[in-house]
Amino acid sequence: MANVVVVGSQWGDEGKGKIVDWLSEQADIVVRFQGGHNAGHTLVIDGVTYKLSLLPSGVVRRGKLSVIGNGVVIDPVALFSEIEGLAKLGVTITPRNLLISDCAHLVMPYHRGLDEQRELRKGHAKIGTTKRGIGPAYADKAARTGLRISDLMQPILFSKKLQAKVRENNSILEALGAKAINYREVNEDYLAAAKRLRPFVTNTVLYLHHALQQGKEILFEGAQGTFLDIDHGTYPYVTSSNTTAGGACTGTGVPPHRMDRVVGVMKAYTTRVGEGALPSEDLQLAEMLHKLGREFGATTGRARRCGWFDAVATRYATMINGIDDLAITNLDGLDDVDPIKICVGYRLNGRRLEVPPCDAAQLDNCEPIYEDMPGWNKSITGARKFSDLPVEARRYVKRISELTGARLSMISVGPSRVQTIFL
Repeated sequence: MANVVVVGSQWGDEGKGKIVDWLSEQADIVVRFQGGHNAGHTLVIDGVTYKLSLLPSGVVRRGKLSVIGNGVVIDPVALFSEIEGLAKLGVTITPRNLLISDCAHLVMPYHRGLDEQRELRKGHAKIGTTKRGIGPAYADKAARTGLRISDLMQPILFSKKLQAKVRENNSILEALGAKAINYREVNEDYLAAAKRLRPFVTNTVLYLHHALQQGKEILFEGAQGTFLDIDHGTYPYVTSSNTTAGGACTGTGVPPHRMDRVVGVMKAYTTRVGEGALPSEDLQLAEMLHKLGREFGATTGRARRCGWFDAVATRYATMINGIDDLAITNLDGLDDVDPIKICVGYRLNGRRLEVPPCDAAQLDNCEPIYEDMPGWNKSITGARKFSDLPVEARRYVKRISELTGARLSMISVGPSRVQTIFL
């Protein structure tokens, strides 16, 4: 399999977890390279549903090592809650199957407080953040004032730094009319987490380079999607990290020339959580999918906004990420839709656009240009080979591949691990 980067090609929630789970069968190591516990991956294996936020999807496979890289921001309390939840489902997490970077930054309680207050004060201009503190944690990282896992491993140093950070942030929270953070409680909780974390913590950059020298195959797993990238997304309605393929290098310390292939995951339609432009949004399609029990966030439970497949966006995502292979998910969500629309261009002020404008207001004013394709009007959840799909479904995914400009390699026709077609 070599070393593979898996990225979302839309606005996140594309079903990357399932694709990573399949690809991890051939990998030795699965590395999460950015984001925090604001992202969620859902896996359905042998009828059991696993919901992951911080942990790489490889943790559910025996004999695989998972790594949380330096580009991730970690809330230790949330991490251990996730680990305990998996234990109840029979998945045991130990230092034998999980390593954590000593350079990863910490998400602190005051980050959550600031996240919530800033979002509340934006009113109609809100971003749609999960209020988990991820943005403020990355802001501290960029401002060079953040606390890292390495600090947490030094209790006296950590307590001293924490006291100064709590004092600084409490003055801001109180000015905003929010509740101050109790230093003693936070210090106690995080030092208790430090004792549990210690066996997992190491220099993961060094570990991954040794693994590469030994010929190990590594799978790099991103969170969110291309258009939530802090640089290339629909700014300011984005996340706080680099969700694109380049983030796999900065978030792990593995150099670009060691990446062999990029797999872009995209739904057979388009979804988005939170605010910001979604040119192909269709309320009728969203209502239909929600009635089917689809398109609710794995981490937050929020209903996702839905629209037709946006080839303009995915073609641009293919360019940015250098996508080699496409994995199309949720094709079965369109089983009863006829005709099916594909957005093949945008129209803005009378001009046709082939790439999304970087300005949020301009993107919001773009009108989609559609072409129609016939639906297949039958369930495809039992398909296991490409030839099992109705001819209309085969033409549809081929058209997506043609418009996007990358090779079609995987199709998901249901949430279960077995409901996957390989080409």
